[in-house]
Amino acid sequence: MLEPVINFFSRLFYYIGRGIGFLIGLILWPFIWIGKWYGQRGLILKAVLGVLVLVWLGLYGYFFYNTQVWTNFNPDYVNVYDFKSRNVPAGEPIAQAAATGAKTCARSAIVEVTADLTDFNVNQNGWISSMLLYKLGFFGKDWDDTPFMDNKASFQRGINNAVRRTAVELVDTLGRIRGTSQIDADLQKARGNLQFAEDSWYFGLNPFGPKTPTPSYYRSAVRDLRTFNAKLESCNAIFDARADNLIQFIDRIANDIGGTSAILKDRSENNNYGWFDFRADDRFWFAYGQLYAYYGLMNAAQVDFNQVLQEKHLAPLWDGMDGQLRSALNIKPWIIANGSEGGWLLPNHLTTMGFYILRVRSNLIDIKQVLQQ
Repeated sequence: MLEPVINFFSRLFYYIGRGIGFLIGLILWPFIWIGKWYGQRGLILKAVLGVLVLVWLGLYGYFFYNTQVWTNFNPDYVNVYDFKSRNVPAGEPIAQAAATGAKTCARSAIVEVTADLTDFNVNQNGWISSMLLYKLGFFGKDWDDTPFMDNKASFQRGINNAVRRTAVELVDTLGRIRGTSQIDADLQKARGNLQFAEDSWYFGLNPFGPKTPTPSYYRSAVRDLRTFNAKLESCNAIFDARADNLIQFIDRIANDIGGTSAILKDRSENNNYGWFDFRADDRFWFAYGQLYAYYGLMNAAQVDFNQVLQEKHLAPLWDGMDGQLRSALNIKPWIIANGSEGGWLLPNHLTTMGFYILRVRSNLIDIKQVLQQ
């Protein structure tokens, strides 16, 4: 009585097994063909092709390692600075040093974090966007259009976006008196280096010829920023920690993350394909990198503008914004899903990140309004 059922399942599993075997054979066939072809070649050609294959495997191994290993990634990296113990605004004389007769001023925490974030991007980690294999893509297809190898690149670009924004403010307002004094040469060089294209390799087609790769420019910016801070420490540079400069800095950041929020909203509403939206991870990790950077920069601003914040009694509002930034960094899903906002099966990580961005932006606007009073 059970024999027909047993026969049915036997045939079913037999055909499933044959189908799997056929699929595996189809996948392996090109490699088998190449292996036979390679075995029939001469010794010299074998040696040349073998070296090329080893180089290719080495490049991909290096590329895979750099995209998957996030060296020194730490959402709590701000704790290393111990900002709570620093209470002298940037550029102001340090009383303890003055008592001993030494002429020493406070370094800028904003400049320090800007330099360290760039150092994290290009010295502690490989800069993904300008790597040859990243530029070549996945069989010619842009890595950003695939679910592979692009999360770290987007994260780094998010950090770089915040760092570039900060470098502009350092040159235009923070590193000079009322925006009218001479621009600091080191800050100017740092800004120019940080604005360099993110995807430059050693050789390019437009224009055709050798080039200086992107990481070299960013490493120069790190040196320029640290040179400025050394001058500031010796009281030979300016950091204009006035309330109107802080207002402008906050306003620029609010606009910056507001634009990111709009990008997340557009992607969420128009491309909600769940786990099959291969651009959702790029948007998410860019926003994450941006907030990762601004978390440190806003903590640094609390030190550099310490006197202004005390005068305006802004500590509670600032701590609230700081808490929102840190909470956003807790969202680290293994796979980014862009599900329907009203769906019940798949999450929408873009909407969640957008929610935190809007809360941070709201806190920034509240702080700005208090500063303007």
